[in-house]
Amino acid sequence: MTLAEKIRRLPEAPGCYLYRDSAGEVIYIGKAKNLRHRVRQYFQSSRWQDAKTSELVAHIADLEYIVTDTEVEALILESHLIKQYQPRFNALLKDDKHYPHLKLTINEPFPRVVKVRKIERDGALYFGPYLPASLADQVLDLIQREFRLRPCSDEVFYAYQRKGRPCLQYQIRRCLGPCVEGLFGRDQYWEAVRDVRLFLEGKNRDLARSLRERMEQAAEELRFEAAARYRDLLRVVERLGEEQKMALTTEVDADIFGLHTDGRRLTLYLFTMRGGKIVGKRDFHWEELPPGDLGRFLTQVLVQYYEAGDYVPAEIVLPCAVEDRQLIERWLSAKKGRRVHVVEPKRGVKRELVALATQNAKLAFEERFRVRRPEMSQVLEELARVLQLPRPPERIEAFDVSHLQGTEMVASLVVCENGAMRKDQYRHYLVKTAREGDDYGALREVVHRRYARVLREARSLPDLVLIDGGKGQLHAALEALEELNLATLPVAALAKREELLYIKERAEPLLLERHSPALHLIQMIRDEAHRFAVMFHRRRRRQRDFASELLAIPGIGERRKELLLRNFRSVARIRRATIEELRPLVGEQLARRIVEHFAASRPSSEEETGTLEFGLLSGA
Repeated sequence: MTLAEKIRRLPEAPGCYLYRDSAGEVIYIGKAKNLRHRVRQYFQSSRWQDAKTSELVAHIADLEYIVTDTEVEALILESHLIKQYQPRFNALLKDDKHYPHLKLTINEPFPRVVKVRKIERDGALYFGPYLPASLADQVLDLIQREFRLRPCSDEVFYAYQRKGRPCLQYQIRRCLGPCVEGLFGRDQYWEAVRDVRLFLEGKNRDLARSLRERMEQAAEELRFEAAARYRDLLRVVERLGEEQKMALTTEVDADIFGLHTDGRRLTLYLFTMRGGKIVGKRDFHWEELPPGDLGRFLTQVLVQYYEAGDYVPAEIVLPCAVEDRQLIERWLSAKKGRRVHVVEPKRGVKRELVALATQNAKLAFEERFRVRRPEMSQVLEELARVLQLPRPPERIEAFDVSHLQGTEMVASLVVCENGAMRKDQYRHYLVKTAREGDDYGALREVVHRRYARVLREARSLPDLVLIDGGKGQLHAALEALEELNLATLPVAALAKREELLYIKERAEPLLLERHSPALHLIQMIRDEAHRFAVMFHRRRRRQRDFASELLAIPGIGERRKELLLRNFRSVARIRRATIEELRPLVGEQLARRIVEHFAASRPSSEEETGTLEFGLLSGA
């Protein structure tokens, strides 16, 4: 079954859809209230308004879908599938730091608090992340010192339980001693567990109120030792509340997000507010944004973030509008058991906090992505050293191939001289001899054509040839150069996602340091070659589709089609042409038929009719 047939047979039901490329790899996962309508939108020209979406569509070769009962179920399933497949075009919530969390083991008879770096679905409660990491140790020490939950493992616990006596931690007043019957009752121990939970959730006012009530009750009942313990705990909790510097005028639990983006890179910053106080922060980074707007991006991020955790705040404060806000609110409210609000404040204290989070996002972005801009000569020298080149590569030429299921195969060539892109020297290629879907054959053909022409015209060769791809693409380019007796011309291939660098002189690929200026330079060149190829491929497909539409009009054959294209030069002009403009070329009757045809099929929005020039193709 072809892709078009699968799209036609999609049900009008909620669910998730999975796009695969020609290699069978899942490249994008989405959810929809109506699968048929949502998927069809990707293959309409009106959806191709940003380069990332058009790049995604150009790689779609197959489609799968999963139907769900409700849109909320589709939202959660989408998050699970994204984590499972990690598609290159989705927003995957991850960072390269494993911040510590504190785990309260309420799934055990006598819970304890331990520091962990991985959240598991084991019935325990997880709190955090703690930044800096040392903060987790400080909080854990305070819990053991003041609340005195057992710090020991189950093995140690049961060993002392068999002995019938407590360990040293009880003697130095850092454990309540639940391992020995009679020292501390189960109900009293779980009271301490509930206090620790309130403390870790940041509900210090609730905890202080509860401790004060228990202290007064214990004093009335002449249980002075218990009253003194409650008094000491109350002092600790009140002192911690006074030390909090950042606070709202109202007591509220909220997660406040800010973001900063520059090009395809983005940093998301999170302030964790509990009881009206900022108690934590975290930052996430994306090297390459997925297709679509920020609202869709934030939807995927929020679902992944809150699906992985146990605690949901009463408010989620965002810097911009989010897609499916009401749907997210319904899901989070069901997860929390009470109403959750997702808001985008326009003014007031919360807006100021969003601005503060955004400011921190910008600083984190600068720290993560901004390299100290060295002289380009230094970058080229580093690249020459990494690739074992005889001299710094002042001129770099990069190639990429683009097609959809093997059709309309095209290629691109971009040129970089001394770190600057030379757009006047870019070239497009129509693949002529390679079989449909044969990326290696297409690359071999284009590289051969390019440098055969360079040799014929006695032009200078580049210092480096860069290929968008992996080992297979590298060997295809090398074969083409060997046929031209250019085996000594330096060639490298840069694979996406892992960013592995393949060169002829090494059996194993190179993995450059993520912040290396040399890596950033070749990434920029590689991405530009990819963009240029995808844009040309998209233009070719539109040209093909429109030419087919012309031929569908009775009375128009190949000769009249070419006549119209040659005279009007663009899709938009033919669509907008009047009978008077068409009459000299095709006559009154056919001119009227063409105008009526396009009037009946004209989109409701002019945005759907982009201009497509039918100029001469460049390239060898």
